[in-house]
This record gives sequence, C-alpha cells and structure tokens, in this order.
Amino acid sequence: MKKLILAIGVLGASLLALTAQSDPVLMNVAGKDVYLSEFEYLYNKNNAQQVQPQSLDEYVDMFVNYKLKVADAETAGIDTTAEFITEFLKFRNELAAPYLRDEAVFEQTVREAYEHMANELTVSHIMMTEADAAKLDSIRNEILAGNLAFETAARKYSIDRGSSQRGGLMGVVLGGRYPKPFEDAAFATAVGEISPVVNSGYGVHIIRVENSRPSRGEVLCEHILLRVTPDMNDEVRQQISNRVDSIYNVVSTDTSKFETLARQLSQDPGSAKQGGRLNWFGGGMMVAEFDSVAFAINVGEVSNPFRTAFGWHIIRKLDARSIASYEEMHDQLAQSIQGKNDMPRLAFIARKAQEYQARLLEDNLDKVENMAENSGAVLDSAMIATFKRCDLPIYMVRGDAYTLAEMVPALPTTTVRGAANIRKFIAEQAQIQMNEVILEYARQELYELNPDYRNLVNEYRDGILLFEISNRNVWDRASKDREGLENFFQRNKDKYAWQQPKFKSYIIFATSDSILNEAAQFGYDSIPSSTAPNDVVKAFRTRFGRDVKIERVIAAKGDNPITDYLAFGAERPESANSHWPYYRVFRGRILPQPEEAADVRGTVISDYQAELEQKWLDDLHQRYPVTINKDILQQVK
Repeated sequence: MKKLILAIGVLGASLLALTAQSDPVLMNVAGKDVYLSEFEYLYNKNNAQQVQPQSLDEYVDMFVNYKLKVADAETAGIDTTAEFITEFLKFRNELAAPYLRDEAVFEQTVREAYEHMANELTVSHIMMTEADAAKLDSIRNEILAGNLAFETAARKYSIDRGSSQRGGLMGVVLGGRYPKPFEDAAFATAVGEISPVVNSGYGVHIIRVENSRPSRGEVLCEHILLRVTPDMNDEVRQQISNRVDSIYNVVSTDTSKFETLARQLSQDPGSAKQGGRLNWFGGGMMVAEFDSVAFAINVGEVSNPFRTAFGWHIIRKLDARSIASYEEMHDQLAQSIQGKNDMPRLAFIARKAQEYQARLLEDNLDKVENMAENSGAVLDSAMIATFKRCDLPIYMVRGDAYTLAEMVPALPTTTVRGAANIRKFIAEQAQIQMNEVILEYARQELYELNPDYRNLVNEYRDGILLFEISNRNVWDRASKDREGLENFFQRNKDKYAWQQPKFKSYIIFATSDSILNEAAQFGYDSIPSSTAPNDVVKAFRTRFGRDVKIERVIAAKGDNPITDYLAFGAERPESANSHWPYYRVFRGRILPQPEEAADVRGTVISDYQAELEQKWLDDLHQRYPVTINKDILQQVK
C-alpha cells in the first residue's frame, strides 16, 4: 500500500525522473539523467542575465560542475533532512497552487469579489472556535430573542480580541479581503440583521451588519505622521501636539512644502521616503479616523491635524476616483483572494477525485464506529493505539487503499466522545487526508506535463542543495578553518604584499580618561597577545560594558586620521563619537608587510575559497562519471 504522505516519498527518483517522452536525455551526471529542456531553460536564463553571454561550451562546463555539486549534496544526504524537505515542499506547493484550482470557479469568485466592492459594509461579529459552533448558535438565538445584547455577548464570548472590546465592531468589510464564507455571509445579511453561524476556516462567526453604503471609491493621499506611544508622559505628548500644529501652519499655507517636510519629519518610514505618499486606498482600508478624514476633505486640501492610535497625522489629498473597471481590478483581486477562498481548490479536487476514483469506504467507516462502541466510545490514547494496529482501509485513490493505521500519524490531537462522533471525526479527517493525496498526484502530473513548472521546481531544489553543500565545503569552511587559512596565507605570502607599511593595533575608546587607563591596564594584564580579535573585543565588552569601545585597525598613512596621529606623527583629531571621546593605542606596531592571514583576511578568505572549490571540483570529477550526448547538444536553442 502507498504511504499516506506521498510528498516525502517522491522527493527523490520519481519527482526528478518524470518527463515527457519527447524530451531527450542530454547528459548523465553521477548516474542521473539530465534532460534537454532543463539544460536549455537554465542556459537561456543564464545568458539573459549576463552582460556578456557565455558560449555553449563554457556553459556546459559550468553546468556539469553545478550538477556534480548537487550530486555530492545528495550523497551527503542533505536532500533527506527535515529542514530541506520542509523548505522544498513549501516552495513546491506554493508554486503549484495556481495550477491546482478550477479556473471557472476561481474567475467566478473574482467576479463576486468585484461586485461586492460596489458597497461598503460596516459589520460587527462574534467569533468562537469551531468546537463552539453549537454554543455560538445558542448565543445567536438568545440575542434574537432579546435576552442578550449583541455587544455584551461579543465582549464576553468573542475570541477576536481586536473587536470584542468594541462590542464586536470590526469596521468595513471589502470585497476580496476576507475569507469567502465570511464575506458572502456579510453581504447576504440585511442591515440590522444577524447572519447564521458561518465557518470562515479560522473559526465560526455570527455577523451583524451595522450599515451599508455605496462605495466611496478610492483616494490618493500623502501624510505626515508624528508618533505618540503609550510610554510618553504628558509633557512629551504636548510637545508633539505643538510640533504638529507648527507643521500644519506651514503646509496649510504653502502645500508645495508638504512633500519636503514629510521626508524630513514624518515618522512613517514607508511613506516618508516617498514624500509622505501612500498607495491608492478604498474605504475601510485604513483605521477609522484616517479613513473619515481622507474621504471628507477635497482634492488638493490639507486636513487639520488629527489623532489615531499611531499618533498625530496631517493629510494632503492628491486625487480621488471611482472603483476601477473589472478588467483593471482583476489581477489585484485575484491576488487578494488567494488563500481566502477554498472553493476553486475544492472544485479542482472534486474533479480529480472522479478521475482518480477516489472515495471514502463507508462500510469500513461503519466498522470504525463499531470498534469505537466496543472500546468505550472515547477517542483517547488507548483507542489511538488500537487504530495504529488496524489495517482497515478507510479510503481509496487510484486503486490504492489507505488504512486507519496510516491515517493515525496525521490525526489532530483531540478527545472525541460517542461512537457516532468518532466515526464522523475519522470520516472528516479521511476526507482531508484523501484531498491531500489527490493534490499530491496532481502535483506529480503537473511536474510531468508542464516544463515551466518542472524547471522551476528542479532549479529551486538544486539551488537549496547547492547552497548547503557549497557552504559546508567552501564558504563556511574557509572562514572557520583558522589553521588552514593561516597555512594558505603563509604559502602565498608574496601575493599579499603591501605597497607601504601599515599600522596594526587595537584602539581603545572610553567615556573618561581614567576608564581609558584602567582599560589599557586590564588589556595588558589579562588578555594574552595570542587572543583572537573577536575574543579581545568580547573581553573588553564584558569587563567595561558601554564605557569602552575597542576597534581593531590596520591602516596605512593617510587612511585614518586617528591612526595617522597615533602612528605617523599627525596632529591629534577629535574622536568621531562623542560617547567615547578618549582613546589610545593597545598593542600597536607598524608592519612593513602582513604577518598573518588576519591582516588581509577578506582577500585571503576569498582566495582560499577559490582553492577549496577547485580541489573539491577535481575530486568530484574523479568520483562521479559524466557523459554528454554531443548529438543532442547540437539541438540546444
């Protein structure tokens, strides 16, 4: 029988071997075939990114080296680690998602979201967990009967902390911005009425529509924000209030200065760089106070200063427009409803379920109910242990049976009471797991039939492996292998000769002259000369905290005014930092040439990495066979 989670099992051979019959094998690297389509995709992508495109022969050499490194990563087992599998599956599933939906249903949901944009609904809601659906329905009945105020129930029962303290008030619901079941329920409910209990996928809700009005369209604004935080005292708050009034006096009389002052003074970092400009936004997309002011003022007008939870704002309204056409809004809405609407995915799964002959085995679910009845009718650890040993098939996909035992690892931890409820729970979980198996088969088909998708999946997979194996063998190794780095430097000393002597030292900076002298004495008494630079810095920081700062410098004459003074007879400059105005040398000396790898660390590491990589490649070519079909290579476009 197939394992429940196919994703893990197909990461290796089956995922990489699937390919169309018309795609010939270009080469074999380390026992794995490489198809012409993958090579052409990467070759053309590489050349499109290069100022000077590589010749085909040059790229073949680079490509082979790339594949050899990936093969070495697989030999090292990197592709079987939990970290790799998690990252790869997340990317692969997100990439596949737009293909695994019913396009007709998806387009219908985009159209419905656009139609909802014609109105702005102000709503309140009470939200509870799915397990409390029956309780929420009872609360709704009490509200409708007049025995319980909606606001009171929201404060007492709602798990939405953002709205519960406001009596459930959420604000404006816009088309395409909420889960579809929630959005549909809101727009289907009349003003003043309360919706039935609706499951949004995040919990269950009852929704009361407070108001409905035609859409006010969209506005384009720029703003200046001065932040006010809860920890500020009254004096600071008053200073900010006075400051915002001063800014308003300037921009209200000369609007041309608004953008300049926004760049200089606004504390909204995202918009300040743009002269305070925000993107177009519709009603309900901003906090209520900001929304009200932005839509109330005229185009070209500057608002009076006003407060929100973020602080003081001044708005300048640049433009206004009605809701754009469906065609103009389509892509934005399509992006917005991704992940908020499960109907296109479920419709796709339903179609594939028929194709794959997928079904729950109702007779065997009845047997599960009987087992539960005979075992105490409580789904607890004892019953789960029984299920783990049960090979009873629960559902079928493409002729393969999936058993109760195979389902158990993916079951959520919960306690269910009653045999009928246990049957229902297992059936629901079986449907969820069966849907994932259906999607996994669909992903495999997509991989096989869609070259663009397949190439992106392969590229991402190999990229993860390439990065990790290169980090192990070259990048990280070169920076951490102090002995190897030093040996490399000593073998290639002439390559790193300086054109003029340099002053090598630590410079101690201190908050006072007395601390400076104490720090210097501490260094000479307590820190051996062989101590690594990072450990020297750490020792001073541990002993003196922020009273002392220490910097390691290697500088030629003219490179640094402080080292020019300390080593080369220049006049004494002031410290660049007023917090540490006092400074002196610690273990300084003038070197005619570098004496160790640390003196030219960046360059030596780079060169050492190049040596390590070349040795690694030489070894890879020795260990792994490579064959190239020259005739197929001639077909590269």
